[in-house]
Amino acid sequence: MLSYVAESTTSQAFAEFKLSITRAMADQLAEALARLEPAPLTKENVEALEERPGVYELFLRGERVYVGKASKSKSSKDLPGRLGDHIRKLSGRAGISLSEISFQCLYVDEDLEAAAPETMLINKYKDRRRQTLPWNFNGFGNNDPGRNRDHSVVKSNHFDAWYPVDLDVLVSTGLEPGYYPVTKYLEAVKTALPFNLRYDSKALSPRKADTTYLAKIPAHETSARDLLREAVEALPRGWQATVLPGYVILYQEETSYKSARLYWRKHDDEVVEITGLNLRDPQGEAGEEPPPNE
Repeated sequence: MLSYVAESTTSQAFAEFKLSITRAMADQLAEALARLEPAPLTKENVEALEERPGVYELFLRGERVYVGKASKSKSSKDLPGRLGDHIRKLSGRAGISLSEISFQCLYVDEDLEAAAPETMLINKYKDRRRQTLPWNFNGFGNNDPGRNRDHSVVKSNHFDAWYPVDLDVLVSTGLEPGYYPVTKYLEAVKTALPFNLRYDSKALSPRKADTTYLAKIPAHETSARDLLREAVEALPRGWQATVLPGYVILYQEETSYKSARLYWRKHDDEVVEITGLNLRDPQGEAGEEPPPNE
C-alpha cells in the first residue's frame, strides 16, 4: 500500500500598501519639465513670465545644476523676481558667464506650492552614484550669512569659491557725475552692484558724513573695484573694505579675515590694496567639483 504526504501550500491574503503621493507628483512635475525647452536666462525672457509662483530649473551649458521654487508672498518672490535675483548674482561672478545659463519653469497653484514641489524634484533627481544638482548643495541660493560668519573659512566646494565676485564688472549707479555724501554714495553703489555690499551705516554720523566725506561718481560706467576703492578714499582713516569670496564688507576696522581676497585701507591718507589669505577649507562632500569650463 502506497502512502504519501501532501505539502501544504499557503498563500498570503493580505499585504501593506503605501501610496507615495509625493513620488507621483514628482514624476508628473519632471515629465512636464522634460517637455519644455530651456531658454537663455536673460532679462527679456524673465520679464516675459507671469508674476506667479512656480518651480524652475537652471542649466549650466545644458546640464541641470539647480532646482528652485518661487512663491508670491510677502516673504518671498514670484518667478520673475526669483529668476531676476539669479541674473543679478550670476552677472557679478568671475569664472562664469550669464550667456552659459538657461532656465525653464512651471507655474504652480497655491495648493501645490505648499507641498514644496522643488523638494520633490530634488529628491527625484538625486543620484548617489554621481553628482546631481550641484548648486542646490553648495550655497548658490544663500543670502548674506551675516556678520558672525564673515570670519568663516569658505568650503572649497562652495559656489563662492568656484565663482567669486567679479571686481572688474562694470557698474552704473544711476547718479549724475559729481561728488556725493558718502552715505548717499554707498546707498547707490550697494543697489547697483551685482553682489552684496554690507557696510556699517550706524558708524556714519549723518551730519558729518553729509558735509565732510564726499565720494565721486564718474561720468561713465566704472568697475566695482574702483567704486569700492573710492568709498574707502572718501571715508576717514580706520575704515576697511574687505573682499570676501561672495560679497564685500566695509567697517571701521583693520582686521584680517581667513578667506579674504583683498583689502583696501588707508595708510598716510593713501588707499592701499592688500592681498588677503584667500583660504579654502578642503573639507566637503566627496565628488563635489566645479563644473568644467569647457
